[in-house]
Amino acid sequence: MNNLHQDTLNLNQEIKHKWLKIIAFIEDNFQKKPDLNAILFLIGIRELGVLPEKDFTKEEKVHLMHIANCKVLSYSGYYKQIGINQKGWPVWENSKPLPNLAYIEQENLLRQHIIEYFEQEDIINFNN
Repeated sequence: MNNLHQDTLNLNQEIKHKWLKIIAFIEDNFQKKPDLNAILFLIGIRELGVLPEKDFTKEEKVHLMHIANCKVLSYSGYYKQIGINQKGWPVWENSKPLPNLAYIEQENLLRQHIIEYFEQEDIINFNN
C-alpha cells in the first residue's frame, strides 16, 4: 500500500472517529441520535444565539440550516457573514464557488466542516 493511500485511510478514520464523537455528544445532551440535518439545525440555533418564544416555523428552520451551512463552510472561505438582518439573524454571502460534488461528497465536505466547527468553537475536545 502506498503512503498516499495509507494517509487517506488514516484521514478517513480520523474523520469517522471525530464524527462519531459529535453524534455521541449530541445524543448525550439531547437524548436523540441526530442526522446531518439535525446537527446543522443545532448549529444554526447556536449561531442565531436566541431561542424563540414559540417553535420555529418551517421557513425559519430552513433558514437556520442555511445559517449553519454558511457558518461551517466559511472556514474554507466559501461564505462570509455580511451583517445581521432586521430580525437579528446573520446574513451571509457566497464568497467563492462551491465545488461541484456528488451528493455523498457534499455530505462528506459538510461533515469535515462540522468537525472543524466543533473544534474551532471549543465544543468538543477531540484529543482525548
